[in-house]
Amino acid sequence: MATAAMFFALNATAGQTQQLEWQMQVRKFAEEHDWVSALGIVEREIARTPLDADVLAWRARILMWSGHLADAETEYLKILQITRTDPDNWLGLANVYLREGKTQEALDAVDTAVELDPKRADLRAARGHVLHVMGESKEAQLAFRQALVLDPGSIEARRGLRSFDSETKHELRLGEENDLFNFAGANHGESVNLVSWWNRQWATNVGMYTYQRGGAEAGKFVGSITARLPNWGTLTAGGAVGHDKAVIPKGEAFFDLDRGLKPSQTGWVRGIEFAYGQHWYWYQAARILTLGVSTIVYLPRDWTFSVTATGARSTFSGTGAEWRSSGASRIAFPLAQWSDKRLSGNLLYAAGTEDFAQVDQIGSFASQTYGGGLRFQFAARQDVTGYASYQKRTQNRTDTNFGFGYGIHF
Repeated sequence: MATAAMFFALNATAGQTQQLEWQMQVRKFAEEHDWVSALGIVEREIARTPLDADVLAWRARILMWSGHLADAETEYLKILQITRTDPDNWLGLANVYLREGKTQEALDAVDTAVELDPKRADLRAARGHVLHVMGESKEAQLAFRQALVLDPGSIEARRGLRSFDSETKHELRLGEENDLFNFAGANHGESVNLVSWWNRQWATNVGMYTYQRGGAEAGKFVGSITARLPNWGTLTAGGAVGHDKAVIPKGEAFFDLDRGLKPSQTGWVRGIEFAYGQHWYWYQAARILTLGVSTIVYLPRDWTFSVTATGARSTFSGTGAEWRSSGASRIAFPLAQWSDKRLSGNLLYAAGTEDFAQVDQIGSFASQTYGGGLRFQFAARQDVTGYASYQKRTQNRTDTNFGFGYGIHF
């Protein structure tokens, strides 16, 4: 999205037959991501001509490219108080709104730009890009085709139309998991999940899980729906119904609220994601509620670091309710890349306490878990995953967990 924003902003002034020397220097520093030097040159020009809307627009562009979106939005709004007839300024404001996640405001701004100059192909292509982000596929394709009518050589319009040809809507994942205990027989499980993105706003997830635990065969069906809420984040809600055999929940319900921020495109922190979720489990002889809060920090070169804290309230038949806490941290990182093939990994550490209830006893244990995993994307739309962990519990008990998965996009 940042690349597209820079493309539109740079091409907005490319029609000028003669570039001032200071503008050429600003472009050079912008290409090198030297925002301090670029902004210094612009500030010097603003001191010389403080009411020049074109110079002020350069400051707004640099602020946007460098990730200072709130400041860039303020700058563009100030410029529009001086002049409202330049479509480039409306386009710049639309790009800022889009990166802030304010999609409706972005569409309103780019629509104004198109009204001011309906014969510019780049404005039509920019409108198509905004509509694509909003999930309005038909209108987006129409905007890209309108851009091609005005300019048959429009790279952005052709790229926008090609993106619909390669876009996938569904992801099918198969999984297999094993738990090996040093104090009981092994547990096994299998899963099939289908995630469907119907548009940019709505997605669904349906899955089947089977379990082999203590000689019992159990299974459950899980379904959820996800909605992207403008200016709020992503909300997921769903539930599960199980053929429990007294080893898994009879029923489940859950919801998660997720919100992401993009503080910078050039600093150490490229993005932050916050999530809160609640999950209810109903067993034959117990009721459990978990509350979870997690933070994911996106770092340069596709590294991520996440921390999760969970509180669980357990209520067993004949006993009172009790809260238990746990926490986990994970770091994920790329390992290698060959053409369209990618290998990545992650490391996990978790610690906490957990209640349990069996037919003849009720108790709890504390644990520490160490683990990691690998993901190998061996084709553009296919990948395999593997993971393993070792959990050390109180009373010298251990749980060795490992599993595999396969995913395909179509």
